[in-house]
This record gives sequence, structure tokens and C-alpha cells, in this order.
Amino acid sequence: MTTLLNTKQAAKYLNVSAAFLERDRWAGAKVPFIKIGTRSVRYRVSDLDQFIEARVRLSTCDEGLKHVG
Repeated sequence: MTTLLNTKQAAKYLNVSAAFLERDRWAGAKVPFIKIGTRSVRYRVSDLDQFIEARVRLSTCDEGLKHVG
């Protein structure tokens, strides 16, 4: 069974504000989400983990090379 988090739970998981996730959805959703019905938004933990992994950098000037190891 897939664990789904609401916006507040996902924000806590990512250590960001719920407003950050709300703005992200409005601006084009870099953080994948699931729309259930007309109002409910949920996040899969596996998607949040992939989002985190995709943002690993080796230095501040790294433009997107993913850390391997």
C-alpha cells in the first residue's frame, strides 16, 4: 500500500512550509503531487524521496550533477 501525505505532512517531511508546497503547485509543481477529487492533494513518500535525491549537489556551483555514491 502506498503511503500518501497531505500538504502539511509533506511539508514537514521536506522541512519546508505548507505555503512552499502550495506555491509550488500553483507555479508548475516541481514536487510531484496527486490530486484526489476536486480539492484533496496528496504526496507519495516515494515521490518526495526522489525529489530530494534529484537535488543532491556536490558544490554550490553544481548545476545539476547528481551525487553518485
